[in-house]
Amino acid sequence: MLKSISLDLGCYFFTWLYNSSLSLSQAHGIGLEDKKGPLGNLVLDVPEATPALFLCFYGYGETEGKISISSDGWLFLEQPLEWSHDKNHHLDIEAWSADGETVDGPYSVVLQVVDVNNNHPVFSESQYSGHVREHSPAGVPFLQVSATDADDPNTLNAQLRFSIVNQIPNPGNGFYFGIDPDSGDIFITEEGAEFLRARPSVTYSRGEVRGSPDVLKKKFEDYCIPRNNIPLENNPFYTCIERAERREVNLLQDPDYALVVRAEDLGGGAPNALSSTTRVNIAIVQNLWVSPGSITIRENLEGEYPMYLTTVHANDPTALYKLVQKERLSFPFTISVDGKIYVTAPLDREEKEMYTLVVLAEDEQGVELEKPMEIHVQVDDVNDNRPVCDEAVFEVQENEPIGNQIGVLRAYDSDKEGTLNSFLGYTLLRQKPTKPFDRMFTIDQANGEIKLANKNLQRKEVSQYELTFNVTDGVYTTECKAIIKVIDINNEIPVFEKKEYGTHSVPELAEVGTTLLTIKATDADDPGTGSSRVEYHITAGDQHNLLAIEVDENTGEGRVYIARPLDYELQSIFSLQIDARNPEPLIEGVEYNENATTFVVIQLLDVDEPPVFEVETLNVNVPENITVGTVIMTAEAKDPEGKTIKFKMEGDEHNWLELDADSGELKTKAALDRETVEQISLIIIAYETEGDKQEAEMLVDIQLLDVNDNHPKLQKTQGFICVQDMTPLTLTAVDKDADPYGEPFTFSINRKSPNFEIKPIDGTSAQLILKKKPSSDLNATVPINIKDNAGMGITQKFDVRICNCTKLGYCYIEPGAHSWKLGMSGTIGILAGTFGFIILFLIIVIYRIKKKDQQRSATSGEAKAML
Repeated sequence: MLKSISLDLGCYFFTWLYNSSLSLSQAHGIGLEDKKGPLGNLVLDVPEATPALFLCFYGYGETEGKISISSDGWLFLEQPLEWSHDKNHHLDIEAWSADGETVDGPYSVVLQVVDVNNNHPVFSESQYSGHVREHSPAGVPFLQVSATDADDPNTLNAQLRFSIVNQIPNPGNGFYFGIDPDSGDIFITEEGAEFLRARPSVTYSRGEVRGSPDVLKKKFEDYCIPRNNIPLENNPFYTCIERAERREVNLLQDPDYALVVRAEDLGGGAPNALSSTTRVNIAIVQNLWVSPGSITIRENLEGEYPMYLTTVHANDPTALYKLVQKERLSFPFTISVDGKIYVTAPLDREEKEMYTLVVLAEDEQGVELEKPMEIHVQVDDVNDNRPVCDEAVFEVQENEPIGNQIGVLRAYDSDKEGTLNSFLGYTLLRQKPTKPFDRMFTIDQANGEIKLANKNLQRKEVSQYELTFNVTDGVYTTECKAIIKVIDINNEIPVFEKKEYGTHSVPELAEVGTTLLTIKATDADDPGTGSSRVEYHITAGDQHNLLAIEVDENTGEGRVYIARPLDYELQSIFSLQIDARNPEPLIEGVEYNENATTFVVIQLLDVDEPPVFEVETLNVNVPENITVGTVIMTAEAKDPEGKTIKFKMEGDEHNWLELDADSGELKTKAALDRETVEQISLIIIAYETEGDKQEAEMLVDIQLLDVNDNHPKLQKTQGFICVQDMTPLTLTAVDKDADPYGEPFTFSINRKSPNFEIKPIDGTSAQLILKKKPSSDLNATVPINIKDNAGMGITQKFDVRICNCTKLGYCYIEPGAHSWKLGMSGTIGILAGTFGFIILFLIIVIYRIKKKDQQRSATSGEAKAML
């Protein structure tokens, strides 16, 4: 706490001093007058390490012995203040008069210590060490450096940026390593990924112990040629390997690369930023898991199999190797336990040109130790296939010019395309027959193009030539044949037998494919050639393409037939122009004329056609609660001849619908019920009102869409519960509506019951549970509310009798409790009444017997008197 000091009333000002040795007069001399102000509640920012701070006040508070007050009212610092997180100095100040009375205050003064950048970054370690394998991808972090700064973390004073200052060695002045400026992650650059290499070291196989003298000795003996008698301890090769093994243990003494890494505050790059450096030692570890590259092996290679191809090494000497094939074809490859890959049988390039081997390195549990490696095996081609020729048949006209191409002899070689093994050469060996000249044709030796070499082709003399060629790939030779047919030139046009074929009638309802007539044109060119073959074309009179012509190749006749349905109302008369043409072009100077054209008229006979619906079937969806009288659909039909039509329907079994005979409107005349039937299938008939009164039918399926017009109902409304076991009652409800208006149901009791509770079983059932045994038998009515999936439902009563039960599980009532059980007086009364009824019955019977006897006696006396 500050001491009490007597102050003048005029000392209600404060000021800042940066040198505690300055006097007040000196302070005035350095321009501190503008720093003064009236005493009041203040919040002051004080940079840490400030030498002095003055205020005119008397006060007390959190000073920590660092804040004092002068005799003339100036508050100053005994020691510089230090910044710490959430640390402020809170003071209460008063101004006193000379006689010790408070004239102002107290006021609150808060000194907020503001951080300044006075702390260097500090790395978490004095030196860092790390390993990275050669051939590692660029940009992947393998080591991280970290540093902290004691300054305010919310300011730039503690914001650090990392950079690499130097790399030793630095060949070519290119950095092989990079660093993330924010995280401190160190990675290989693109240049490093290309040029970083590990020092040569010993590779170990499965079962070999790293650094074992026996293993190193064997390796020396296996790989050091020529051998000599120098003791192992004096052998430079051995000591070099031993030194390499020791280097794996102590990286700091012998790194491959050393990096100088800097951490700089103020976000890096500021002139007054503070920084620190550290050293990062890096060893380049040999990466043995390197693809040997593409392997080439000659097809059908002779030798001993399995045949060695290459070796792969995992970085873990305990790795187990496995080959996986991508294709489902044969896979003639295998791999040994030490990574040697073999081919097990000769390869055939024509079967498969390249194999992709996927090599896996796994531990004994099947966990991958390395990423899968792909090795491509290219099968090198050898010339082991003969040329093969296609069947070749060509045509040449009699007037073909010399040098024109007649055709190309197609030959193939299954050896690799684009190599000498598949390059073919062609030579003409023989021509049959040899007239009029032996060399009528030539063939290009490189591409097999056959050309005409001489004139005077005469079909009458030679209709066909057979040529024999020699096709070779330089090793194998094949003889190929080609047939060249000499064809007549097209110097004749087709001529119709008739200029006109008259008029033909056909009913408009004739079936598609019906023949209307047969036409024929003949050509004087050589039979069996393209020059004499005739094609027929309808060139006028059938704008809707309803007719077509089919040619009989044997007779040359053309069959005119119906290609699409005819329609009298669309077109009733077809005035056809038919042209005959050859597939081969006519020779120069010859043209088609009127002899190659004929005419025919096709007349349609009108037929009374039935009405036609716009659609043959119609599906309609209708809600079951649709208003009575609503139009469901309108049947639309028309008669091709324009006759008046009406409508009727069949299939309304429930008499729910009515059809307007004139308009075709189908309405409801009664309420629909989906629970009675889900679909109504109707046949709507359109019929003519005159003539033949032909009819057409349309099938209408009306699907009734469900609405929520039924609530769930209990299947049973009463039951009993035996007090011996309190087995719950199962309540089951049904709802005639379909999804989503049916199940699942929700069961509940309208109000909380002290005796019963309800628990759902599934979407349609629930259990009614008696929670406690009653003291006596009783009957209860439980209000059960059941709602369907859409929330519709009502409360229903369920009567429950709770009672003692027999062994069979039915309610049992003690004899004294039966309402129909009578006492002794009742029993006597019933017996007395029974006996009285019997006595009365006997009296009546005796009386009637006596009366009959008297009547018989009287009758007998009368008879005697008459006698």
